[in-house]
Amino acid sequence: MSTDQVCRSLLESAALKERVARELSGQIARAAETMLRTLREGGKLIFFGNGGSAADAQHLAAEFVGHYVGERAPLAAIALSTDTSALTAIGNDYGFDQVFARQLQALARRGDVAVAISTSGRSPNILCALEVARSIGLVTVALTGERGAALASKVDVAIVVPSSSTARIQECHIAIGHVLCEYVDAELSSSSETARETGKP
Repeated sequence: MSTDQVCRSLLESAALKERVARELSGQIARAAETMLRTLREGGKLIFFGNGGSAADAQHLAAEFVGHYVGERAPLAAIALSTDTSALTAIGNDYGFDQVFARQLQALARRGDVAVAISTSGRSPNILCALEVARSIGLVTVALTGERGAALASKVDVAIVVPSSSTARIQECHIAIGHVLCEYVDAELSSSSETARETGKP
């Protein structure tokens, strides 16, 4: 691989992130506020996706349960791609389309946030899960790409990266996920500092 190829790929990724910053900051802020409100009210964040998006779901859930940058109490977040016994049992007994929907029926409660991550926005198991999420009364957020109209139409907050390149979309998705983590961490850390200073719980 030549240095020109390396530079071209990195600059392409950077240019797309700049476009996301210009065009999608409102949707990202809305998703962040939604997550923060849910966590403050005792709800949880539920992430799910396939393949690379499953890895992103696990990555982001881990950032909330552990910590992103600053020290804080653990936050309630799970990824639905981590339990191989559940995935294989549900896939075997009900079909792969139900691997996330069935888990949502078992684990989600009204007011939780369901975060669907899909570069194509067309995965049947993601779309089935969102139908269940809405029937339960979850707040729904999607990270997808420009071909994800079917997914975007099914959620409360859609963050649609303006690209058809799976790699570039995924690079933006994890950057957006980190922004969400950063915002929630900053707000909760600020609240904790204020509580300590005033003596309020």
